[in-house]
Amino acid sequence: MYFAKGHGTGNDFVVLPDPDGGIELTPQLVSTLCARHFGIGADGVLRVVRSAKHPDAARYAGDAEWFMDYHNADGSVAEMCGNGVRVFARYLTSYGLVHATRFPIATRAGLVTVDVAANEVSAEMTRPVVGGASAARLGEREYPGTTADVGNPHLVCPVDDVSTVDLSEPPILDATVFPESANVEFIAGAEPVAGADLHVRMRVYERGSAETLSCGTGACAVAAVALGTAGLDTGTVAVDLPGGRLTIAIDRDRCVLTGPALIVATGDVLV
Repeated sequence: MYFAKGHGTGNDFVVLPDPDGGIELTPQLVSTLCARHFGIGADGVLRVVRSAKHPDAARYAGDAEWFMDYHNADGSVAEMCGNGVRVFARYLTSYGLVHATRFPIATRAGLVTVDVAANEVSAEMTRPVVGGASAARLGEREYPGTTADVGNPHLVCPVDDVSTVDLSEPPILDATVFPESANVEFIAGAEPVAGADLHVRMRVYERGSAETLSCGTGACAVAAVALGTAGLDTGTVAVDLPGGRLTIAIDRDRCVLTGPALIVATGDVLV
């Protein structure tokens, strides 16, 4: 199979062009492709398929030609991926599948409008829905946090220093709050930066992928929770992750995630 490899702030993906939906994308195939030492290596797989050719996206066919069929590294299916949709958009425009710079992409969480520029890609999503309190347990320590929904579930946990959090094992969550688990973000405040109302540092444990260098929807969840904690309803938040900086602008009815997104390699894979 032909593939491309891309990343958004270090959150990396195998991109599989499959316009007519002919590839049987099994959990075993996904996990094999994503294996760091025995496959290509990635946090997930982005299958590029026409909306009309996939049962999960056929209802969007009249609005968006392309569907981002996203799978986590362990083969599980995910509703949405903020960095993934930005890499997906970069692939579509780089390889001539879309000629516009602003266009919609279908995802399992709904339609996402993207803007593709030379050095950055922005993804416009619905405003994150901030919920109530819950907690994550790592070893003997419990981390209180706030739930948030960005089309997929998140738990945002404030800490004094993100570097001290041990993410070698998955956080244990309350199954009554997160029946399908969730991405867990650990955040700490950072010094002010120009152009942002708030600046935070973040690390994330993604369900189905372990700790990753970045998580776009996680950064959106973090921005919404951080603004709310600061008493702000809207604003711009700079989020620094191990893989780089993402900027999230939240207004009353939308969230815009902006950052770099690159295609770094193409080739053939034997499976």
